[in-house]
Amino acid sequence: MNVIDVSIIVLYVLLTLLVGIWVSKKASKGLASYFLGGNSIKWYYLGLSNSSGMFDVSGTAWMVGLLFLYGAKSFMFMWLWPVWNQIFIMMFLAVWIRRSNIMTGSEWILTRFGDGKAGRASHSIVAIFAVIAAVGFIAYFFEGVGKFMAIILPWQIPLEFGDILLFTSEQSYALIIIFLTTLYTIKGGMYSVVATEVLQYGIMVLAGLLVAGYAFFTYTDIEINAIISTEWKNVFFSPQLDMHWSEKFQVFNDLIDSEGYKMFGALIGMSLFKGFFASVAGPTPSYDLQRILSTKSVKEAAYMSGFTNLVLFTPRYLLISGIVVIGLVVLGPQMAADPALNGGDLEIILPKVINEHIPIGIKGLLLAGLLAAFMSTFSAFVNAGPAYIVNDIYKKYIKPTATNAHYIKVSHIASFSVVVLGVFMGFFADSINSLTLWITSSLYGGYVASNFLKWIWWRFNGWGYFWGMLAGLIIATLQFLLDQNKESFDIGSWLYELSHIHAIYLFPIIFGFSLLGSFLGTYLTQPTDLKVLKSFYGEVKPWGFWRPIYNLIKSDDAAFKKNNDFWLDMMNCIIGILWQSSMILLPIYFMIRDYPKALITLTVFVATSLILKYTWLDRIKKM
Repeated sequence: MNVIDVSIIVLYVLLTLLVGIWVSKKASKGLASYFLGGNSIKWYYLGLSNSSGMFDVSGTAWMVGLLFLYGAKSFMFMWLWPVWNQIFIMMFLAVWIRRSNIMTGSEWILTRFGDGKAGRASHSIVAIFAVIAAVGFIAYFFEGVGKFMAIILPWQIPLEFGDILLFTSEQSYALIIIFLTTLYTIKGGMYSVVATEVLQYGIMVLAGLLVAGYAFFTYTDIEINAIISTEWKNVFFSPQLDMHWSEKFQVFNDLIDSEGYKMFGALIGMSLFKGFFASVAGPTPSYDLQRILSTKSVKEAAYMSGFTNLVLFTPRYLLISGIVVIGLVVLGPQMAADPALNGGDLEIILPKVINEHIPIGIKGLLLAGLLAAFMSTFSAFVNAGPAYIVNDIYKKYIKPTATNAHYIKVSHIASFSVVVLGVFMGFFADSINSLTLWITSSLYGGYVASNFLKWIWWRFNGWGYFWGMLAGLIIATLQFLLDQNKESFDIGSWLYELSHIHAIYLFPIIFGFSLLGSFLGTYLTQPTDLKVLKSFYGEVKPWGFWRPIYNLIKSDDAAFKKNNDFWLDMMNCIIGILWQSSMILLPIYFMIRDYPKALITLTVFVATSLILKYTWLDRIKKM
């Protein structure tokens, strides 16, 4: 690496540490100050922080590979998460969540199910879920950032004790970056996280603009169109993917066939099915939820969520599209001629382009930006996970009365412990992919049904929530174990066939068992106390099946009005998904010089923005 690039990276790390430590003194006033910034941080700073936390390195490398191989329609792969849960949060969930005035997602559960045995069971399983998820993601980041830094940086820094290898270069790099990030995150809580993430967001946007500008002016549309096909540019699809690449690049067509996404219509249909329920279920108990709870008011929670969508996707896809354009022109012919690509790892495109084809200066800023992407996401989880340990376990069940200084010290210990556990787990992880599968299937697979029902059905109680979550987690974990051991089953056996089904197609089974646990747990136990339900429904006002509770409140307060906005919210969500998709596609079409499609996409963005101004923004202003 050139000394200029190294200097930029060192300067960025020092600046991040200084900013994080400088604002950390504000976090010593109490738990609300430490974990929520005292509900005093501006909504647009929280929005920038939230979008920065979603700008992770591993996800960026994954999206680069998808866009390279599948073209414009690759943005639909993000529906597997699903990425448009941010739209549902923006349209109505942020308002519902923020009305609770609490600190964590599991504390929020007590406002829904009460503080009895059923409420505490549901409260405990959410707290445990949040901590396990935080540890899992830290392991995921440990594995990812180590591999990324070892590929990018020229120095080998293994740690040896005599003939014993203690840490590989990848692990050493990961430990250094995690130590530096943990330092300011533990010290400053939410204040340090938000301050550094706003700085990191600026660096990431600058890096994206520079890479996109370099790719745009260095490589011509003739060079790009010599590689990609008309189908590559096409956002529409048939039930089965057509030929994406010409015969010259047949190796890429073969790779598409081998990845299990050939039946694209079925994949998108299942993604939509999962996406609706997962999106209505709301954010998992992690950093996204903490940003909503950190806002000053219900109105600002909605503003923050909308702003997150607005500032995240276009800058991120400018960077991704710039990398892909360089990869297509420079690496495409080489990779097509390389037989080793079969079973290939397209995630190498990002580090390979950075190493070999980004000029001095821009390379340093890009590496600083990707390092910022890691640090911001990591710090967000380090701040969110321990909040559940301290507020929902330690303070509630172990030491209910103590000084703020005591709770802050416990928060420091909890944060450090979560990082250590995550790093320990990262040492024993087989790969980034195995961790991703565990998080998205085993953890998040069991989350959906219970958290969907908690909003829409008055009869759903704490035991239903507990058993629904537990049933979903057990089935999802069994599915994950099958996937991890699929090569050990006899070919043709039912276990072999089941283990080779793509995880997204097994979602209905996980969802079904979770629903069964939810219904059995609900109907075999007593309903939630009516006072709790009246308080929750009167304050949050969700739509759904709440008529008995509405009638009780209405008899006491004739002026009370129920939420009749279901169809308006759903319409806004559909418009919002189009709005979000246009922000992803616009930089793609711009970078590959398909100006007619770029103009159409821009028109969609402007039209949906105007519609949402009247159907969403004006309603929020009146709150």
